[in-house]
Parts: sequence; C-alpha cells; structure tokens
Amino acid sequence: MLPEERLEAIVRIVSDNRSITNQELADLTDSSLSTIRRDVTELASRGMVVKVHGGAMSVSDQTYASDSRMSERRTKNAEAKQKIAAYAAKLIKPGDVVYIDAGTTTEFLTDFITEKEAVYVTNAVSHAVRLVSKGLRVHVIGGMLKPVTEAVIGGEAVVSLRKFNFSLGFFGANGISSGAGITTPDINEAVVKQQAVNSCNRCYVLADSSKLDKVSTVRFADPDDVIIITEKLNAACKGCQMEVAQ
Repeated sequence: MLPEERLEAIVRIVSDNRSITNQELADLTDSSLSTIRRDVTELASRGMVVKVHGGAMSVSDQTYASDSRMSERRTKNAEAKQKIAAYAAKLIKPGDVVYIDAGTTTEFLTDFITEKEAVYVTNAVSHAVRLVSKGLRVHVIGGMLKPVTEAVIGGEAVVSLRKFNFSLGFFGANGISSGAGITTPDINEAVVKQQAVNSCNRCYVLADSSKLDKVSTVRFADPDDVIIITEKLNAACKGCQMEVAQ
C-alpha cells in the first residue's frame, strides 16, 4: 500500500469507527505501529483526524476543552443522572471506604446514599454537606477550591488522597472513549482524579449516555481501570466495561 493510499485508508477507518487505537489501525492496514503513529500525526496536522492518546478519533466527534458551570450542568440530563445515581448508591456496603468525586451525577448520588456503616471521602464541599446532613461519617480532602466545578484540586489534594485506601470510588467525567480513555478538561483536576483512581479497589464512572464516545482534553483513567455506569449503552465505546442502571 502506497503512503497516500494508507493515509486515505486510515481516515476512512477512523471515520467508520469514530475512535480507534493505533494498534487496531496497524492491524487493519498491515503496517507497523511506528508507521501508524507517524501517519496519525500527519493526518492530525492536516485536520483530517483528531490525535488522542494511543489512537485517533473522527473530527466529526465533539471534543470538550472546558468545563461548564455546575449550575448549568445540574439540570442537563437530570433524569438519566438520577437513575444512574440511584443504581450506584446500592453498590455501597457496610464497612466500605468510599471516594466520591466532584460533579453533578455524583452530587445526585449523595441524595440516594443511605449506608451509614461506611466512611465517605470527597473533594466536593457541597457533597460533604449533603452527606453530613444525613449523619454520615465524611472526610473532605484539603486543597484549592475550583469555583466552576466546585472541586478541591491541587498538590495538597493529591497528597491527602495518598493517605487513603478506598474500597470503591465514584467519578464524574466529561468524555468517555475506548480510544481516548476517560477524560476531563482541566489538567489540575485530572491529576486529582487519577490519584483517586489509583487509590481505589473498584472504580465506577457515573456518566449519562451523552458523555459516551466523547473526548475532553486530559485523560485520567484507561477504560480497563473503571466500570462505567450509564442509562443507555453506546456500541461505539467498544472495550469499555459498562453497566446499565436499572
């Protein structure tokens, strides 16, 4: 296959699959991984594909580069978020040490939590207030408060998280893709999320279907690291571990 033919084939494959890994592209085009990486870089420079960590994504898929305010996101897909949150709350058992990430779906989760024989840790002040009002044991990690997402972030937050071993954690995300992974717009928030994921035995990402097959700026977890709880499956997120809220 000539170089330009291979580039055309890559664009067609990426478009058909919406997102795909470099290894899959190498297999499909009978090319080396290093060749595919160069080709993807070249195509991204031409604006024909979106280069993501370990693969490529169709330019027709929206990439989210910034956070919207919590007040704007609370009402968006609220019914789906509540369904997901109610399902997730049932996963908490006596004796669990639970991490709850900042976000609107995780905020809905706090409404459904009833398990009093568990310990809760969060980087969201509003989540902590809701949980404390139920008489639950709550720890808030230290750090700098980010106004837009109401999340505690920064180096101090990362250090705080290293002290814990969580039996399970619940996370928010702006984008989920089999190729790009679990993503969020802010590098500072991503670092905190990544540390929390590393400190959890089981990680759940609570995401309504509008987040599936979308990519934001910074990857904080691989699809293999987490189980995604959503209200409706998306076949494009192949390779992701998913549960549908019933």
